Amino acid sequence: MYIPKSFNIDDEEVIYDVIEQNGFATLFSQHKGEPYATHLPLMFNQSENAIYGHFARQNEQWKDTEDQQVLAVFQGPHCYISPSWYETNKAVPTWNYVSVHVYGVLKVVEDKNIIADSLNDLVNKYEHPDSSYHLNDVEPDFIEGMTKGIVPFRIKVTKIEAKAKLSQNHPVERQKLVIQQLENSSQEDNRQIAALMRKNL
Repeated sequence: MYIPKSFNIDDEEVIYDVIEQNGFATLFSQHKGEPYATHLPLMFNQSENAIYGHFARQNEQWKDTEDQQVLAVFQGPHCYISPSWYETNKAVPTWNYVSVHVYGVLKVVEDKNIIADSLNDLVNKYEHPDSSYHLNDVEPDFIEGMTKGIVPFRIKVTKIEAKAKLSQNHPVERQKLVIQQLENSSQEDNRQIAALMRKNL
């Protein structure tokens, strides 16, 4: 990923937070000699420096990803920035965004305990704390049957690149004008970018 120095994120906690908050990622690999991507929820295990997830078994991407260097993209908030918000007309439109690219080597997981823990972690993350649904309450035979339809995997992380393009290359007064416009927006991504820009001032 192209990352100008002023846009680089090197704070690990910030990086982990972007991954945590934007877990529905895009996983890229080479499949039959061509780039291939699948959109799926991924879980990052900091203590293992590894990512867990699973393919649908009918998705043939898994068949040739074993031992491949793959790329998982975690896309944070993003929004259009209009030059009409600036104090000058000598400007062009741009896009502000936050993104984390995680590279690693993929291995298919066979261990049933690891698979069960991974699926539990995924459900526990996204189910509301007050939800009546718990994976452990589901009939084991039903879970086993459903598990046959997936291919769980683990990605050992080898490199992380993280970028926050938040108008840092513009004067502070111009950044404040952009923040003001974004804070008045009804779009959630715009307000999130505004909050990140304000924190970055």
